[in-house]
Amino acid sequence: MSSLSEQQQHALKSIPGVDRLLELARRKIPPASPVPRRILVQAIRETLEGARSLILSNFTSEAEPEALPDLDETILLGLVLKRVKQALAPNLRRVINATGVVVHTNLGRSPLARAALDHMNTIASGYSNLEFDLDRGTRGSRYSAVETLLCELSGAPAAMVVNNNAAAVLLCLNTLARGRQVVVSRGELVEIGGAFRVPDVMAKSGAILKEVGTTNRTHLRDYEAAIGPDTGLLLKVHTSNFSVVGFTAAVTLKDLADLGKARRIPVMEDLGSGSFIDFSRYGLPGREPTAGESVAAGADLVTFSGDKLLGGPQAGIILGKAFLIEAIRQNSLTRALRIDKLTLTALEATLRLYRDERMAIAEIPTLRMLTQPLGQVEARAHSLAGALNALEDSRLTVDLLNGASKAGGGALPLMELPTVCVGVRVKGLPVKALEEAMRRHRPPIIGRIEADTFLMDPRTLQEQDIPLVEQAVQTLLSSLGQEMDHDPQNT
Repeated sequence: MSSLSEQQQHALKSIPGVDRLLELARRKIPPASPVPRRILVQAIRETLEGARSLILSNFTSEAEPEALPDLDETILLGLVLKRVKQALAPNLRRVINATGVVVHTNLGRSPLARAALDHMNTIASGYSNLEFDLDRGTRGSRYSAVETLLCELSGAPAAMVVNNNAAAVLLCLNTLARGRQVVVSRGELVEIGGAFRVPDVMAKSGAILKEVGTTNRTHLRDYEAAIGPDTGLLLKVHTSNFSVVGFTAAVTLKDLADLGKARRIPVMEDLGSGSFIDFSRYGLPGREPTAGESVAAGADLVTFSGDKLLGGPQAGIILGKAFLIEAIRQNSLTRALRIDKLTLTALEATLRLYRDERMAIAEIPTLRMLTQPLGQVEARAHSLAGALNALEDSRLTVDLLNGASKAGGGALPLMELPTVCVGVRVKGLPVKALEEAMRRHRPPIIGRIEADTFLMDPRTLQEQDIPLVEQAVQTLLSSLGQEMDHDPQNT
């Protein structure tokens, strides 16, 4: 390894110390925005270490003086303050969903209704009657905040909630069928996002999987033949984000419930992304069973998510017979999987909106986006395209393109909602670089790439998002400067 050149030695010696940069940073940071000393010192040390590494690793002893990095106090201070800003910024940030996927798992699934946000603010800012019966003056149950509402909306005799639907399935299986067989169609042994597999959850619950039928066809006689002295539960699972089409056969929930009743075996349905609304009445293609329909069909237990088609917070909702719900509540796992007060608060406010279906459609963002007419989506597309064209930059190309939105969240896998997307291209800028620039903007704009074009779907954009998208594009164009207009390679 060659020795350091004089220029490298000089560069290393010229790097200021921690105390010097600390003093300069304190002068630069406004008194009204104090930065914890620990954060500031850590940023300085990381910056200085980076400067030393740059000098030592990127330059040889033969390096020319002018090739060495310029690392004066001003530049280093700027790097320190940038690190401080990054350290103080929240890791969880708001993003603008322009993907057209309404229930986008990676982007937090369903945004909450204003009523839910207001109720959370009220409860979170003080104490509440989470587990206190105000009428009796004694300890109460946290589930009472939503049980009456869930029973009212679904027709179920009893209900409870846990922290997500996977937990709900695990808890029900563990309570009803630990050490016993659970009969389920082979075509319903699904895997959904995050490598969540029904057989794996069943194994963790202590239940024993008993597969019946084939991938594409299962008959009632398959269930009948599988029932034995060790059978603890008959399970029906919604196939979530895939669909088997063609030569198929499946047993209806009603027929399975009748069989379970005749053989004195409980029947459970995991709806996955459950709902209280029949979306087909609003012109949506595809058909999802509602929670109320599953209860009416005779299921002893029904489980589904709170943050998918329901449009509320993450939660696992369990509806069913009172004696089964009580047994589930007594399970020691219930405490480990229980819902917290803020989630419970948001869920209660969301459920109250469902008492008036028209209000639910208007106020719950997920429902509003799924059911909004194409004309409204198209009008928003024209509004966004107009705002971008108003930037009057010759490098920018804006097109309106017909497309399809998705429900997302493992719901309605075959449903495609007609939409009009806004396609953007920037002369001389690869579309992947354009997508990255929009994603790194504050707030990030998340779209998708198709046919070498960055697409934004207005179905998942709000009116207040349009100025933010316009600002992101304007910032991108400003950062590129005007040099591309004069680059012969871009003509």
